[in-house]
Amino acid sequence: MTKLTKLQLEQYHKDGYVVMKGLFDAEEIGLLKKTAVEDRQLDMQSYGKNDGEGGTVRLSLWNHPGNSIYGMFARCHRVVDNAELILEDEAYHYHSKMILKDAKVGGAWAWHQDYGYWYQNGILTPNLVSVFIAVDPSIKLNGCLQVIKGSHKMGRVDHVLTGEQSGADMERVNEALKRMELVYVEMEPGDAVFFHSNTLHRSDQNKSENPRWSLICCYNAKSNDPYKDSHHPRYTPLKKVDDTMIKKVGIRRFDENESTAFLKPQDDLSTKNLQKD
Repeated sequence: MTKLTKLQLEQYHKDGYVVMKGLFDAEEIGLLKKTAVEDRQLDMQSYGKNDGEGGTVRLSLWNHPGNSIYGMFARCHRVVDNAELILEDEAYHYHSKMILKDAKVGGAWAWHQDYGYWYQNGILTPNLVSVFIAVDPSIKLNGCLQVIKGSHKMGRVDHVLTGEQSGADMERVNEALKRMELVYVEMEPGDAVFFHSNTLHRSDQNKSENPRWSLICCYNAKSNDPYKDSHHPRYTPLKKVDDTMIKKVGIRRFDENESTAFLKPQDDLSTKNLQKD
């Protein structure tokens, strides 16, 4: 099943997230993982964010999807068409990132909402969706995604700095946890979870012997075009590609036209205007 059903869409709007099992097959995810592991630029352009718990989570981030295998995942119909069903509008690529949660040393992500980061970028409404694609098995032991079911209905929660990350007001989070269900979103490689920009989520440190890498593609609605410039793009038309392009691009070597323009750490201003907790 590559298209969200009516029932799944209802679940998304009720719970703030929905999982699509096996959205990508083993060969597609294998090509993505092989490329990421061997991509020296992805590694060199990665940077860490202190989690406030003694660990550091590493990520590489880019604004425009381009023509690499990362771009093929972010531009393929399987992802974008479903994002548009959720947004009920034309979707454009807001940014993507590879979360490199390495074995034994991969840090945690504090409780946060994506809109808690993006509100300051001139985005008027939380009509954005993130698509988390599991590259490795994502389980409790290696710090899988956690969500608070239905928390998107709380609206935007105030955020402060937690380590070097944006963290939601823990008084509100703790009260939410008394009333709403905490879900550990365990996934196999190739599974994907679509989640609302106001859904509270976090992940624990990776204490396992294995890495937990993931690709997260974020989309904004055309009608939600930011009213001011920021370090992430305003509305930029997204050219979708056929799903088969993942394998076509993945099995050949990169050339200069397929390179990815990574965002430099100093240009990631997501936490610039936040106060320390």
